[in-house]
Amino acid sequence: MTSRRTLLQGALLGTATALLPAGAYPATGPGTKTATAVPTASSAPGHGREPLLRLPAPTGPYPLGLRTVHLTDPARTDPWVGGVRELMLTVLYPARSVRGFRRAPQLTPAEAGVFSGYAPHVHPGLPEPGVVDWGAVLTHGHVGAPPLPGRRPVLLYSPGGGDSRTLGTSLAEDLASHGRVVVLVDHPGDATQVELPTGMRRTVLTGPPDPETFRTMTDTRIADLRLVVDRIVRGRLGEPPLARITDAARIGMYGHSAGGTAVVYAAQGDRRVGAVANLEGFLDREPRPTGFDRPLLLLRTDGFAEAGRVVSSWAGVPGRRELLADANHWAFTDYGSLVPRLHALGLMTSEARAALVGTGDPVATLAALRQRTATFFARHLPAVRRLPADRHLPAARRRP
Repeated sequence: MTSRRTLLQGALLGTATALLPAGAYPATGPGTKTATAVPTASSAPGHGREPLLRLPAPTGPYPLGLRTVHLTDPARTDPWVGGVRELMLTVLYPARSVRGFRRAPQLTPAEAGVFSGYAPHVHPGLPEPGVVDWGAVLTHGHVGAPPLPGRRPVLLYSPGGGDSRTLGTSLAEDLASHGRVVVLVDHPGDATQVELPTGMRRTVLTGPPDPETFRTMTDTRIADLRLVVDRIVRGRLGEPPLARITDAARIGMYGHSAGGTAVVYAAQGDRRVGAVANLEGFLDREPRPTGFDRPLLLLRTDGFAEAGRVVSSWAGVPGRRELLADANHWAFTDYGSLVPRLHALGLMTSEARAALVGTGDPVATLAALRQRTATFFARHLPAVRRLPADRHLPAARRRP
């Protein structure tokens, strides 16, 4: 996508961190002071004791458990930094009980510090470092809560290029609250920040990607997603409780932007994936998926600057096409709820809000996104297994 960051090759150019303006990262530690008097999480209008930003609650009947999983793929070399490829996952699932289990933050303190520095440079108009405490935003997932027994369909999520997995929290939580296991997949290297057990990985990208870089991003994401599917099928997705609640016969994928591109191409060559939702990702990589033979949702906004390329790239691809009205490209992410709140607090301009998420009612936009995505997966990967039509008949009368 034209808004994504391009690879900085080699030591001559250095890292993306070195190219950001001085002060792009917030200072931390004892004695740190704010340089200018700007609204903050404690001084913004109407703040009081409430957090500045909150994610919308999921609508399903199940409370949510959350676990973080670290995967390695010894068979692959990381294309961005070398060494063994590592992934971080967030797994959301219906919980038996959440009493006594804390809610997870959307970002760890270390991730929040890196994100706050990158955010206004990735998306001009987002608040400068120190204005928003991104680490104070809580998810509705309770860390380590015991899973509700029973095997459930599994949905893998791939975020947009440059985005971390946690920016897809609101949609993922809603899908999980209706009886699914949702796995949010980070793609270290092009994600802004990923906190691994081995340390923080910052993006190595900056600026619009050239075709070769975008193909490397997509190839890497496809391999990442297939690794996760392998682990699900083999019952090796994290700790044993997760293996006991995933149904390897009901696997779906959805993704936003570059993630939407990746999930379609990953599923095209993998029969283990039963349904896919592409949230405004290009499908013009060759060979194009014109022969895609499983259920496919193609959902886009009416405000995206590159809508023409999206529509053209979808031509000839079989799938259900739907439109989010009065919305823009990042309405598919948590920005869809967070940006209008920042705008209402006077921390973003109307123009910056429209460029990111559009001008529509954020509550209505999120409801439409959740409803269309959930309806699609409910139809093709139902949370409750459908029994054969003759299951209720005596054995002698069932079809052979």
